[in-house]
Amino acid sequence: MEAFIQITQELLGSEQVRMMGRWKHHGPITTLDHSLFVAYLSYRAAKALGLDERAAARGGLLHDLYLYDSKDKSAHPGWQCFDHPRAAARNAEALTELSEKERNIILSHMWPLGGALPRSPEALLVDLVDTFCAGLEVFRIYHPSRLRKRLGVQPLTAGT
Repeated sequence: MEAFIQITQELLGSEQVRMMGRWKHHGPITTLDHSLFVAYLSYRAAKALGLDERAAARGGLLHDLYLYDSKDKSAHPGWQCFDHPRAAARNAEALTELSEKERNIILSHMWPLGGALPRSPEALLVDLVDTFCAGLEVFRIYHPSRLRKRLGVQPLTAGT
């Protein structure tokens, strides 16, 4: 866990990433909790498979950095499912320098429903992990706030 924290420390300390705690993503799960869950499992899987764990962790953490209430139709032009990867990529690029691999991870995480084609094993991995995590969250099998608390990440909520 220490290596994951080291890789993502700059991002985890940012106001933009912590702001993801303001919005729900899958039922009662915040976008921050979901993104941390995806990032950590992607990091672990990439490490086990000998892939680029840095890109998987950072891309996984930033994949839903869209920073608006997804239920607010005025916040995005079309369907949330198709719109949010581009918004997340724009916000991530404003926050930090992204590698091409990290950018593609963010843009392709909704493939094949929408977005870009995954162009690396890491992008495909994060796409699959995102789907797996969403399933665990939607069916209330796991609540990823436990992971956020273990990592010591404090969300910025509407009142903070």
